[in-house]
Amino acid sequence: MRNEPEDLAVGDYELEERQALRRVAGLSTELEDITEVEYRQLRLERVVLVGVWAGGTALDAENSLQELKLLAETAGSQVLDGLIQRRDRPDTATYIGSGKAIELRDIVAAVGADTVICDGELTPGQLRQLEEVVKVKVIDRTALILDIFAQHAKSREGKAQVELAQLQYLLPRLRGWGGNLSRQVGGRAAGGVGIGGRGPGETKIELDRRRIRERMAKLRRQIKEMSTARQTMRHRRQAREVPAVAIAGYTNAGKSSLLNRLTGAGVLVEDALFATLDPTVRKARTSEGRLFTLADTVGFVRHLPHQLVEAFRSTLEEVADADLILHVVDGSHPDPESQIAAVREVLAEIEGARDIPEIVVVNKADAADPVVLTRLTMKERHSIVVSARTGAGIGELMSVIERELPRLDHEIRLLVPYDRGDLIARAHNEGEVLSLEHTGDGTILHARVFADLYAELDRVAKPVETV
Repeated sequence: MRNEPEDLAVGDYELEERQALRRVAGLSTELEDITEVEYRQLRLERVVLVGVWAGGTALDAENSLQELKLLAETAGSQVLDGLIQRRDRPDTATYIGSGKAIELRDIVAAVGADTVICDGELTPGQLRQLEEVVKVKVIDRTALILDIFAQHAKSREGKAQVELAQLQYLLPRLRGWGGNLSRQVGGRAAGGVGIGGRGPGETKIELDRRRIRERMAKLRRQIKEMSTARQTMRHRRQAREVPAVAIAGYTNAGKSSLLNRLTGAGVLVEDALFATLDPTVRKARTSEGRLFTLADTVGFVRHLPHQLVEAFRSTLEEVADADLILHVVDGSHPDPESQIAAVREVLAEIEGARDIPEIVVVNKADAADPVVLTRLTMKERHSIVVSARTGAGIGELMSVIERELPRLDHEIRLLVPYDRGDLIARAHNEGEVLSLEHTGDGTILHARVFADLYAELDRVAKPVETV
């Protein structure tokens, strides 16, 4: 049995496990015929990126392609080249147009790439026709993000959610390779006449589609069952009136680092997109000792696939049920405003999230341009600048959280019997204890509490004035 350092957190072990297996460049065997490759498996090794600049500035298009590069590298690929095609709108046939598709084919052959990644969600027809021209595997941004989620999902619920999203994406794009997936002769396919005209009469691709639908239905049932435990815990916290704070934001903005800084949770932290997918809920206390929960949620990204939003809906409910949202922003990013807009676009799809108070937490202040920080704080009035790495601004953030948590409804001064010490403990956990005084008859409790605890205290305690 090996000796493990005692100061390593759970996230450190997860990071070590994730980095334990790395692809070695130049040792892979490539297939020249892409029809030999199973369609559902992505081969992400040596890739060329291509995007369509259909609106906005050139800088916006470059930032989008740069983000695609980070996504591709997170998935484990080596980016060889990146191209941007200026068009009014993506070509309906080949995404970038027939002429540019031929140019792309020549570039792919020249650099020795085996995969093309498009910065957008392509239709099944666009994928097929572009593949026919460039002669290598073509995937889109959505498939790339789904692949990263599949690599990083750890929990049973997370794996089920990712598989459901992948099947939703795959179903309309399913197609056969080779004769083994061609149409059978039997049944209605042959009109049901003569020898060979009887049989199942169902194509292999139709069988695949039916099996995918059955699997999706099973996954939805499993996710619903698994979400019951999360709902039970959430309802228990709500019944005890423990305020909930949700950490949301763009991927790699530092949400997990902030959670570790505020609570010492020790969750996985990695400088990569979508490093953590499984939500983590931890307890924290204000400076006055008031208990609240902090929930780290999955990161968002521009054009987050709607399949993921749908599949992760039970996880995103942590945001909808929160009393306060900490919207974490990467202050060192070249375009943090677009990240804020992308996150709010996803939050708008979550029922009830729009009405929850929001604090914009501009993170990575130690690496950010002061001019950018000033610009962000001017635009976002309800914001605060912190550094989860160095701890700068964390004390001020806790003060803001304390100020924004739901107000305690009742201020009480009651004599609580000694045999009801559980109510004193609840006052510490759920409310704000102003003073305690022990007497011969019981404990004089002066505190601010919610209505639920107030009603219970009112039944068993006595007003101090009547003693």
